[in-house]
Parts: sequence; structure tokens; C-alpha cells
Amino acid sequence: MRRARAGARTTCAGVLALAALLAGCSSGPEKPKPTPLAQPAPAAVRVETAWTQRIGAVRLPLRVAVAGETVAVAASDGSVALLEAASGRALWRAQVDGGIAAGVGSDGRWVAVVTPGNELVVLEQGKALWRQRVDARVVTAPLVAGERVFVYGADRSVHAYDAQTGGKLWTQRRPGDPLTLSQPGVLLAVRNTLVVGQGPRLAGLDPLRGNVRWEVAVASPRGTNEVERLADLVGPAARQGDTVCVRAFQSALGCIDALRGALLWSKTSRGSVGLAADEQRVYGVDATDRVTAYRSSDGDVAWEAEQFRFRGLTAPQALGGRVVVGDAEGYVHVLSAEDGTPLARLATDGSAVVATPVAAGGLVIVVTASGSVHAVRMP
Repeated sequence: MRRARAGARTTCAGVLALAALLAGCSSGPEKPKPTPLAQPAPAAVRVETAWTQRIGAVRLPLRVAVAGETVAVAASDGSVALLEAASGRALWRAQVDGGIAAGVGSDGRWVAVVTPGNELVVLEQGKALWRQRVDARVVTAPLVAGERVFVYGADRSVHAYDAQTGGKLWTQRRPGDPLTLSQPGVLLAVRNTLVVGQGPRLAGLDPLRGNVRWEVAVASPRGTNEVERLADLVGPAARQGDTVCVRAFQSALGCIDALRGALLWSKTSRGSVGLAADEQRVYGVDATDRVTAYRSSDGDVAWEAEQFRFRGLTAPQALGGRVVVGDAEGYVHVLSAEDGTPLARLATDGSAVVATPVAAGGLVIVVTASGSVHAVRMP
């Protein structure tokens, strides 16, 4: 399955066990076939491409970074671009030596990526401002906020740097665990708190010093071995005001009050991509690509959409009463946030949508594996 991006940092036996769990092997059962798309009906909403741009092929875990009126994107070959959200015009383009393994983070001024050699590279106006070696493998896009750059390692360590100088400010580490996911984790800012995933727990850190302010368990890992108990929080997280909702890998999802560090609710759910939210509902895609909406107040299921099962969906995006997902064949699907009814779909370039759709100035930005950046306009 396309979603078998998750791996582990462990012994050879552990790697093989996890790979078998997530992706199966050549002698295992054939994976389910994608649900065929229904014949297009007259679109209930008009969806069109506002603009397109090109970057290099994308094989890295890509996060499209939106800051103000800008959109930052990156490609595996080291291409980085800062685009004007309204028009797609390139404000600048740059090339990072060594390629890119995780990206991209931006506050509109500074843009941060991580190379396969675990070097954090920060750019300003299309020029590399500084590079710093991170003493951990990185698959999560850096976060640029408050004139700092935060990096989340695959070993669950968190590192903070001065955005202007590259000076190391602090590192926060948890005791080592036998297995960790090679999949983007949770890293975001909520007011003056840095919110990070720490295994199956969500933690609030002081961004100035790295001290833990609070910690909340979203899932209670169960199983007979370390592979079955793997329940790291996966990105992207969904934020609505001071509430952050997250998914624990193949086990649960839940919402947390990020000011008080209190669990609001948690529900069992098997899935491996992040969530989206609006004021009424939280939206998720499970392991079979079923799209489910949960009531924000208590986590009860509001609706489920079965039309896209096994189509390799991205994590969802919620915008203006719509839910948007991309699939492995390059389609962008628009659903009603009220009941999950399909409203429209848009074809891109036929290659998989590889980044979670993001909202930027009333548009939805999607990126495909072949390197097409599409801005989708809908009412």
C-alpha cells in the first residue's frame, strides 16, 4: 500500500516485522483494489485550477508551508520555492546541495528543510543562510516560529535553533524506545507553547527552554510485541483555536486542550495519516481510506464516506464547509463537511497527491509526486 511509508529504527528483525505488518510481503495476500470512481455527475460546486507551478519530483514526506501570502514547497532533488499564494508566482527559487529528506517549514521570511545527511538548512530570500547538523534522523518538516527553528527527530528528540544565526538553543530528549516510525510526526505552535508528539503522548514544551509543561496520553498501546504496541502520533495535527486533535498510529485519535494540557476525548481508530478540523467536526482517513467525521464536542461519529476506500488518500483538509483529500491517482476530491456527500473532483497530472492539501488565501494547494503544484479554487 502507498501508506506503508512507516518504518522503524530498530534491529533488522524489527524492521522486517514492521514492514510485514504495514506492507505485507510478496507471498502475502494481494492488497485490496482501489474502489472505482463513480461516473462524474454534474458538480455540486464549481472546482477549478487557479494556477499551477512545477518543482522536482517529490519522494520525501512533504509538508507544504503556508505563511501569510506565501506558499513554500520543496522537492527531493533539493529544489525549494517560495510562491505567492494568490498567483503562484515564484518569489524565489533555490537549490539545496545534497537533496532534501524532510520539508518544508516557513514563516514567510525563513524557509527550513533537512537533507538526507541530517543537515538543517535555513534559507532567506533564496540564499542558504546557515546549515547545522542534527544528531538524529529527521522525517518531519521543521517548524519556523517566533524567530526560532524547531526540528523533530525520528527518535522523538526536539531541537531548537536561532533562526537568524543557527545557534543551538536547546535539545529535549525522551528515553529511547525500541521502535519509532519513519513517518512525519506532530510539531506545531499553539500560542506560547510548542506542541509535539512523544510516542502515543502529546506534550506541550516551553519554546524558550524546552521544558515539558504538560503531557497527555492519546492512546494506550496494546499488543504482544513492540511492533503491535507502536502508536506514535502522526502528522499533520488539526488545530481549532486552542484545541489540537491528533491521530495515534493505527490505534486511536483524540483532541486535547493545549492550554490546560487536558484530554477532551479519545476514540479507537486504525489509521496512519493526520487529521483536519473545523468548529463542528474533526475529519480523518482510516487504514482502508474510509473518510470519517467526528463531532468536535465528544468524538461521536457524525458521518462516514466509503466511496474512496483503498484509493491511497492523503490526510484531509477542511475549508469553508468542504473536506478536501487527494488520492494515489492524482485526483482531488471535495466532500460536503455536513454529511460527506461528494461535491466535485479535479484531476491533476495522474501521479499521486503526496502532500496533505493545505489552505492558502481561499485556495487549496496540492502537490503531486511528479512535482506539480496545483492551486484549487472552490466557492
